Amino acid sequence: MLELVKGRPQDAAGRLAREMRVYDLLDRLGIEYERIDHEAAFTMEACEAIDRALGTLICKNLFLCNRQKTKFYLLMIPGDKVFKTRDLSRQIGSARLSFASPEAMEAYLDITPGSVSVMGLMNDHGRQVQLLVDREVLSAPTLGCHPCVNTSSLRLRMADVTDVFLPAVGHEMIVVDLPACEE
Repeated sequence: MLELVKGRPQDAAGRLAREMRVYDLLDRLGIEYERIDHEAAFTMEACEAIDRALGTLICKNLFLCNRQKTKFYLLMIPGDKVFKTRDLSRQIGSARLSFASPEAMEAYLDITPGSVSVMGLMNDHGRQVQLLVDREVLSAPTLGCHPCVNTSSLRLRMADVTDVFLPAVGHEMIVVDLPACEE
C-alpha cells in the first residue's frame, strides 16, 4: 500500500544526496509537498499506481537534444500523449530532435534514466536545458514528479512549480501544444 505523507522523510538514511537536496530546496522556498516512497519506477505503467495514490496528473518527462547535441530540452507532456518529434520540432524551431544520452542527463540535471523530472533543473546551473511544457500539463492544479530519484514521487501545486520553483532555479518554460493521441 502506497502511503502519502506530507513533507520530507524523517530519516535520510539510504537516500541519495540528490533527493535530499530537492527537499532542502523545496523547504527553503516554502513550497509544500506530499510524498510517496515506492519501488523504482522505470515505466509509465509503473507510475500509474503511484499517480493514482498521489491523485494528480500523470506526466511524462522526456530529455531531448538536437542532432548536434548542442541544445537540450526537458519536455513535460501528459502521460497519455504520444511524443512525435515533428510536432515539437516545428514549434521550437529545432529539427532532428532525439533522446539525449544518459551521460548528458546526469551531467546537466544530476539524474539518471527513469528519474527525469522538472526538479532536475535545480542542478542545471549553466542553464543548458530548456524546459518545454505542454499546455495541457499547465491546466492541472497539481503535478506529480520525482525528486531526482525514481523511488519517491511528489505532489506539488502547479502554481508553486511555475511561480516559485522555476524562478528560484533560474529557468523559464516554453509552452507547447502537442496533439492528443490519434485513435
